[in-house]
Amino acid sequence: MYLRAPDRLLRVDLSTESVERVSVPDEWRRRYVGGKGLGARYLYEELDAGTDPLGPNNVLLFMVGPVSGLLPGESRYAAITKSPLTGVFLDSYAGGTFPAVLAGALHDAGGVLVTGRASEPVRLVVADGDVNIESAETWGEDTVTTDEYFSDAAVACVGPGGENQVAYATISSDAGDHHAGRGGAGAVMGAKRLKAVVARGDPPAGLEELRERYAERYRESDAGKWLQASGTVETVDFANETGVLPTRGWQGGQFDGADDIGIAAVRELAREREYPDDDPGGYRVETDAGESVPRGATAMTLGAGLGIDDFDAVAELGATCDRFGLDLISAGNTVAWAIHASEASLLEHSFSFGNPDDARSLLRDIATRETTLGDALAEGVDVAAERFGGDDLVPTVKAMELPAYDPRGAESMALAYATSDRGACHRRAIPIEREVFENWSPGRAARAVVTEQDQRSILWSLIVDDFVGDVFEDLGAEWLDAVGLDTDGDLQTIGERIWTLTRLFNVREGIARADDELPPALRKPLKSGPNDGQAVDEDRFEAMLDAYYAERRWGADGRPARETVDRLGLDEVVDDETPLAEQPMERK
Repeated sequence: MYLRAPDRLLRVDLSTESVERVSVPDEWRRRYVGGKGLGARYLYEELDAGTDPLGPNNVLLFMVGPVSGLLPGESRYAAITKSPLTGVFLDSYAGGTFPAVLAGALHDAGGVLVTGRASEPVRLVVADGDVNIESAETWGEDTVTTDEYFSDAAVACVGPGGENQVAYATISSDAGDHHAGRGGAGAVMGAKRLKAVVARGDPPAGLEELRERYAERYRESDAGKWLQASGTVETVDFANETGVLPTRGWQGGQFDGADDIGIAAVRELAREREYPDDDPGGYRVETDAGESVPRGATAMTLGAGLGIDDFDAVAELGATCDRFGLDLISAGNTVAWAIHASEASLLEHSFSFGNPDDARSLLRDIATRETTLGDALAEGVDVAAERFGGDDLVPTVKAMELPAYDPRGAESMALAYATSDRGACHRRAIPIEREVFENWSPGRAARAVVTEQDQRSILWSLIVDDFVGDVFEDLGAEWLDAVGLDTDGDLQTIGERIWTLTRLFNVREGIARADDELPPALRKPLKSGPNDGQAVDEDRFEAMLDAYYAERRWGADGRPARETVDRLGLDEVVDDETPLAEQPMERK
């Protein structure tokens, strides 16, 4: 039983087939905690600007947090790398059985850092605080088959999508039920010829009284009750009612078939609903087709987003993405772009919304890259639009396809998407949950987004289930005390430090204000729902972005200012050639 915050890291060089255990600098642990923060610090240290995300010099970190496996709720791990989809910082998270087993298998290590490229497909086996490199017999198999091959272990693996380096390939665990999904960490894994990470061991144990106290608080919270009642599938109904459900490739904000793929359909068609005591949101819905609908994103992106109101068909498309190892948000949006492009006669193909067969065929083409169109779509919407035209059909931010909430019906989400450190993401900040019921000024929207981004940065450094994190009153300080990790400053400030560090990484890769802008597709008005005719107001958006930079004490060009870098103790990261703003914007 290991009840002390990890202070080691396992370094694996696949090119030389070498493994070493290294000490994590104490100062880094105090300043960045673990998970996202510590992974970001290593990524900044290890990479030069312009490193090819799919080249051997990119690194891929499998990180746990200092309290992984001890908290209530679903354990998670972080896959951290430079994204092949966006070319900037990427942290992607997955739950299930793998994270807790990995945390136990690592003992006193907080993660595995992988660099280089294997000459032949390999897997990593983590056990007893060490890691071994072995030949990968399952190369070429899908995620379900690969997972089943290791019946005595927990597995994180890639499917055909990762092997073929699809820019938004996932790292899958639990036979495709869980994915480190967004941004293409699976493609980095495939490029390194790394098929799987196999963990063997017992999850960490201890702190039972503290765990039960937080589990009870979680069960009694609004988030816990909501998850137990419906899981995240109910987000379909929320988005539809408020007119922010992207429909038929971002043309409308409401979907006539929402009842057929939302919570009402789940309750009618479900055969089994299991609620583990510590994870009431972790159940899976078995449909008449025998497939699984894991989360609301499946129904939103592959259902409403593609104009498909057949519950079983949506479930099957989700399962297809799971087996191939494709991020269903990017995959669904890319399929939607292909349908739009065919309708606009940009492609020599004929596809239509509402047709599951078209979607299924396109997903297979993407995963295998065997056709010219599939090869282009495998690089994401931006690359496909560069090749065929149609850059105003489906929105992206920093080349990442937008998730479920349409910002034309919620302005603060426009700011959250635009300023996310990994590209368009609704998990960095979700101000829509409050904004739709209130009237916010640009300054209030900026403050809300900044606060959430900083808080989630520290929670993802502990690597806390998002919903469990909502019941933390101290951002996890009590848990850090329990495992003996002293931190450098209050946790809100550490969250700000981590967010600013990822911005510095992205600035070093060339990111500036122009990359925080919204895409042309969101300047088109919505065609249905309560927000019919609305588009993102460009002047108001610019005012929000100015307020955001001022709140962060960055310059007008979106670069952190020198005084902000110094205040956060990031002066040891940057050098004289790092592009910083001379003066921060003034708060108003």
